[in-house]
Amino acid sequence: MATVMTTALCLLASAALAGCGGGGTGEDRSAGDILDEANARMRKLDSVTVDITNRTTSSGTVTSHLETDLDGRCRSRTTWSKGGTLEQIRVDETDYVRPDRAYLQKWKNKPGVTGEQQLWVKTPVKQAAAGGGLTSCERPFDSFGTAKKGGSARVGDTEAIELIVTDKADKAGTYTFYVAREGEPYLLKTVYKSAAQQTTTSFSGFDEPLNVRAPKPDEVLSAGG
Repeated sequence: MATVMTTALCLLASAALAGCGGGGTGEDRSAGDILDEANARMRKLDSVTVDITNRTTSSGTVTSHLETDLDGRCRSRTTWSKGGTLEQIRVDETDYVRPDRAYLQKWKNKPGVTGEQQLWVKTPVKQAAAGGGLTSCERPFDSFGTAKKGGSARVGDTEAIELIVTDKADKAGTYTFYVAREGEPYLLKTVYKSAAQQTTTSFSGFDEPLNVRAPKPDEVLSAGG
């Protein structure tokens, strides 16, 4: 479980890093300039929704849905194709975590669990730093590697410019970033491909109101503080 979650979270960070590809409509602008503009805009967001699908040849598919203020408040749901779902709410220095029965049976090796977990487990965020697969609300938006322009594309109903990034640190993979061609230079989607895996990260809900709050007290169990 730790390996799968670490892979998913590292890919999430990588997609955000690389995916900070930029927007803008000027054909005379370099891919690097477009990346930098998009990075700056994404870092200024008050909220964003991030959807990730990570497929590997060895571990199946992991999908996650994250709503975050890019600071200390977020809510996520991660699902494994081989079984299990883990929900998390982070409010400042506190995590609330709720695994389903399949997650406990497979990833926590608790075959005796027969009922669904209705309560959230409350735990300090500082304990999550040591591991356990919980996500962070923060996302880095920084350029890296070598960027070049691709063609035109469409992400949903939005016209996008395609940017292709390669990096010496990852010779096996290629990143493709789709950035809004008009209006705000939002990053709309990133796709990472290698022989062993493919990760698609989609961004939406830019600056939309974020309704993330702690569960009700009678829905919470306290663990470790």
